[in-house]
Amino acid sequence: MAYIGGEVAQKQEKFMFPTSNQPRRVINVFVLALLNVSIMLSLRTLPLVAEFGLSCLFFFVMAALFFLLPCALVSAELATGWIKSGGVYIWIREALGDRWGFFSIWMQWVHNIAWYPVILSFIATTLAYIAFPELTNNKWYVVSVILVSFWGMTLLNYLGIKTSSFFSSIGVMIGTIIPGIFIISLGFSWVASGHPLQITLSADALLPDLSEMGNLVFLAGLFLAFSGLEVSSSLAGEIKDPQKNYPRAIILAAIITFTVLVLGAMSIAIIIPPNQISLVGGLMEAFEKFLPIYHLEWLIPVLGTLLIIGAVAEINAWLISPIKGLHSTSVHGNLPPFFQNLNSHGTPTHLLLFQAIIVSITSMVFLFMPSISSGFWILTALSAQSYLIMYIFLFISAVRLRYTKPHVPRVYRIPYPHKGIWIASCMGIASALFAISIGFIPPKELHIMDTRFYVSFLVVGLIIMCGIPLLIYACRKPHWITRQQVKKK
Repeated sequence: MAYIGGEVAQKQEKFMFPTSNQPRRVINVFVLALLNVSIMLSLRTLPLVAEFGLSCLFFFVMAALFFLLPCALVSAELATGWIKSGGVYIWIREALGDRWGFFSIWMQWVHNIAWYPVILSFIATTLAYIAFPELTNNKWYVVSVILVSFWGMTLLNYLGIKTSSFFSSIGVMIGTIIPGIFIISLGFSWVASGHPLQITLSADALLPDLSEMGNLVFLAGLFLAFSGLEVSSSLAGEIKDPQKNYPRAIILAAIITFTVLVLGAMSIAIIIPPNQISLVGGLMEAFEKFLPIYHLEWLIPVLGTLLIIGAVAEINAWLISPIKGLHSTSVHGNLPPFFQNLNSHGTPTHLLLFQAIIVSITSMVFLFMPSISSGFWILTALSAQSYLIMYIFLFISAVRLRYTKPHVPRVYRIPYPHKGIWIASCMGIASALFAISIGFIPPKELHIMDTRFYVSFLVVGLIIMCGIPLLIYACRKPHWITRQQVKKK
């Protein structure tokens, strides 16, 4: 930045984005694969595609081939070439400049504003199935749970009391893998017992009706389920022979993720009729319908508790990390002094407060939608679209850095020097643009009351999300350079 002295800026950047000269720990393929699984795999995705039955396999393959794979390869190359902490901010800043680096990490953070109400609504309905069945479809109950839960977790992080990464990882595995395996077991048992199937098992059923655009809408939400891999890609440099082993870890993670998601979605689909599947409560509906047949209804609250643990652990893992990533841009004067405030625990308290206020406002969309499922989806679409905008800049940066900084050593390089990076990036950009576009089409299955409200909400939401960082950057002042305010006890 022009107004930062060269020597001061270098010292600040070295402080904020340190590199390590210590030998890096070598990890095996299986460990990295599990880390990727914990990021990608979420059982909330199952009801999203369950109503498509056998053809859900088509959606998973398309999302993986055209988005997940390019994202994994590009992130691995960038993470092993620019090893300073900062992630997408550093990568995109190196390629496109500070303005777009700040814009991109803002979009990586702000997509959570719409995502938090989505996962918290999942917690609310799951809790209702356990203790308050009559409140399952009550909008005011769902919004109340969202507000109380999010402000509670925000205050805990504000005070520096947050769950460790170990607990979050264990919580995600307990609340995801165990219920996921159980759901798949339900499906196999249902078929083996000769119960009637709610889907058609045939070769023709593998492909959805592509002539109906509404059948492709849910791909946007599925892309969101496969996002976030750029976080784990920073570990690619710690693997022995990453040129071979990193892709193997990705493939193994994809196999595990696909197995749980595809079989889990099909298990729900064969038990619950398509017109009865709820995006928010689909998992508990499957348990509620199946378990009494085998006199296992006592397991419903147990499984519901596991799902809640997994969701809470997932939120805790994401609540503070993106905030700290955004706060790190203040070293270049990209945040007003108000948002640079740190408490005695090093937590960006004002950013957390700002986040909680915006999430509270966003969660009110549930009150204006015809159903909780429709509110769940419109926020999912907004979250996916905003996150995919960041990925477009990520893919563009990967191509540009190949030409502008070809001599920067990268532990992992996408094969076929320039052809490979162009193919991967173009596939990623095309899929991201496609998913953003179809996100504006309301799913016919949700019976959106007012299509104009749906489209207007997404358009206005994206304009606000994209406009704020550009406005902040345009209004930068020299005194915005990191002041590192820390409140004394």
